[in-house]
Amino acid sequence: MFQDRFKPDIRRLKQWIDDGAIGKPLLIDARVKWYRSPGYYSESKWRGTLALDGGGALINQAVHTLDLLLWLFGDVVRVQARTATMMHAIQGEDTAIALLEFASGALGTVLATTAAFPGYPRRVEATGTQGTLILEHDRIVAADLRDASGRVNVSLPSGDSENVASPVVSDFSGHQAIFEDFVGAIRDNGTPACDGLEGRRSIALVEEIYRVAQKNHRK
Repeated sequence: MFQDRFKPDIRRLKQWIDDGAIGKPLLIDARVKWYRSPGYYSESKWRGTLALDGGGALINQAVHTLDLLLWLFGDVVRVQARTATMMHAIQGEDTAIALLEFASGALGTVLATTAAFPGYPRRVEATGTQGTLILEHDRIVAADLRDASGRVNVSLPSGDSENVASPVVSDFSGHQAIFEDFVGAIRDNGTPACDGLEGRRSIALVEEIYRVAQKNHRK
């Protein structure tokens, strides 16, 4: 369920990028530096296992960010990656770093971990030939564009950031929007905003990062 596609500022970011606000994308930097306590894994029969979770921080937490990168910037054609289990006693990784090359020629970096105490908001920075857009905690916090009338700064609200240190989801509006969109697609014989083919792209990218990381590990 890629509910992040329905969050207001992420949809605004998508529209701006599609409209060419940053020009030709050059560099994308995504950071998911979250924290999960040892109990998050030890008290679960499936979290962090290869058979039931499929891996660790990348496929469980950062897959949503990879989905956004594909949705915002298109297909990835080349991957370099490293994964490691740095802190938690799990089968999967709790830390991953990937270098992505997009079909457009843009380069991207992804850092994902559940070992960054105390946990920090997800951050995506997108730089193009006409400027830079920055998303933090799913809100646009900077829009520095060459052809804009001036610099735009959006202050983050005070308070804790969801997901950074807890798996509890307090804002389920994105999940609700996904269900409503799916029901609407059935009712109107349409296509969901994120159908099976779209969802598969993100899983395929995770699998490719794992494949490359395992290959590098064996060297």
